[in-house]
Amino acid sequence: MAVWMTAASVASALNVVVLVVLLSVWARNYLAVRSKHALGLTVFGLLLLAENCLSVYYYVLDPQVAVLLRSAAPVAGRAMTLVAVLELGGLVFLAWIALD
Repeated sequence: MAVWMTAASVASALNVVVLVVLLSVWARNYLAVRSKHALGLTVFGLLLLAENCLSVYYYVLDPQVAVLLRSAAPVAGRAMTLVAVLELGGLVFLAWIALD
């Protein structure tokens, strides 16, 4: 597996972990305050979690996708890796704010 596929797998898996932490904070806030803002963050987090779980599935559990990206669309695979890493940076920043 190429280095960028490993980076994408790791970044997507870390995104899942950070999103679970964020969702626990956002859902707890929604249950306590019942604000539309907290509900919006919770729904956003759930959708982003679904996307990242699907990414982890494709990168780790379905090797055919990894082979396809490596052979047929290497530029797209590297771009997807960059997006996953940038997303991780954004989620870590959100977690820092939410947990402060």
